Amino acid sequence: METIRIKYLSDNIEKLRYIDGKSDWIDLRASEKIELKQGEFRLIPLGIAMELPKGFEAHIVPRSSTFKNFGVIQTNHCGIVDESYCGNNDQWLFPALAMRDTVIEVNDRICQFRIFEHQPAILFEETDDLDNADRGGIGSTGKQ
Repeated sequence: METIRIKYLSDNIEKLRYIDGKSDWIDLRASEKIELKQGEFRLIPLGIAMELPKGFEAHIVPRSSTFKNFGVIQTNHCGIVDESYCGNNDQWLFPALAMRDTVIEVNDRICQFRIFEHQPAILFEETDDLDNADRGGIGSTGKQ
């Protein structure tokens, strides 16, 4: 089990924990009240800074209910925090674009993260033939 040092930058948010014991993703919460008008962009502070272990990174994505509940989308679609962001002021942020007028309250769960090991070193070997059957390319699998 890895031990990760975390600094809470807000006393107003709940401490991190696994999502209701059902998942290995961990919810992140807004540490400030945020009011956005449709079309506005804002970096929403999440109230934490963390020292990830060497060789690891965190992937931050919206919760499945974030758009329904708050009408915001994450502008980078998946935020990556690597272990070099480990200082006292390296607060994690959620880049949000409001698709409608909205209010996000302090302690609202707006995104989630998971920690991954870095990709191993790889070597690309050029070839003229991959010797495999074609599936039709990305986006070719249809609707059902």
